[in-house]
Amino acid sequence: MNILVTGANGQLGRELRRLSKGTGPDRWLFTDICELPGEDTTLLDITDADAVRLVTESERVSVIVNCAAYTDVEKAEDNPGEAFELNCRAAGNLACAAASLGATLIHISTDFIFPGTGNIPLREDAPTGPLNVYGSTKLQGEEAVLHSGCRAIILRTAWLYSPYGRNFVKSIRHITALRDSIEVVYDQTGSPTSASDLAQLIRHIIASGQLSKTGIYNFTDEGAVSRYDFACCIRDLSGNTCEVNPCLSSDYKSKARRPSYAVLDKSLVKRTFGFAVPDWQTSLREVISRLDSEPSAEGL
Repeated sequence: MNILVTGANGQLGRELRRLSKGTGPDRWLFTDICELPGEDTTLLDITDADAVRLVTESERVSVIVNCAAYTDVEKAEDNPGEAFELNCRAAGNLACAAASLGATLIHISTDFIFPGTGNIPLREDAPTGPLNVYGSTKLQGEEAVLHSGCRAIILRTAWLYSPYGRNFVKSIRHITALRDSIEVVYDQTGSPTSASDLAQLIRHIIASGQLSKTGIYNFTDEGAVSRYDFACCIRDLSGNTCEVNPCLSSDYKSKARRPSYAVLDKSLVKRTFGFAVPDWQTSLREVISRLDSEPSAEGL
């Protein structure tokens, strides 16, 4: 099969690049709006419907994996139009192309589509209610994909991190190495997710011939933790001694509201695809180990 990956220079895209090397007869085509040094990248602006159609048709794409998104939650509040273009319109462009080709779209979504006001893990059919522009545009993206009529697998995830790009793990690792003390919110609870684990699920779905199992699925690593406790764990595994103090979300001046409880129920994805979900502590240790052994990744 010909598999097209969008947002290939981001966290999930780069983990898919890593996992795809030497993995059988399938051909992976990695796309983004700019090149990544040392990697083959096809330039593609997915907000351009004509460009999407041209590339997907000429490459005879069977599967599209949409890893691209406008993920800066704070900046989205000031740039709702840009967030909409990438999170909704682009998703619709890819979905329409998939429908036209009879291809399957694997689309990545987020826990931020939920209001996060409860205290039990959220199933796929839980009521949505985004609290910010990012969550709203990602929900609109899901709706655009479903409205297109294409074969689609929507994977909702949360608190994604990796050795690449900007993320909570790398930020806390860096800050706790420099400062004597920091404050981290303890009234936000979720499930950290290694981008490598999500990439492995995607590869598993494709390689095991389960693309026909369309629908919406939740996927994060197992377990739940507050931002504060997550930060303490990152500090300890990084060998830093910075004091981490708990604080309330209201103590921070942020433009975007965030869910206070956004733990996702993963029963459906495990049952449907037969995939063993790692616990977040194990995956965090693996990523910290990779950062320790590949210092150059810290700035990527």
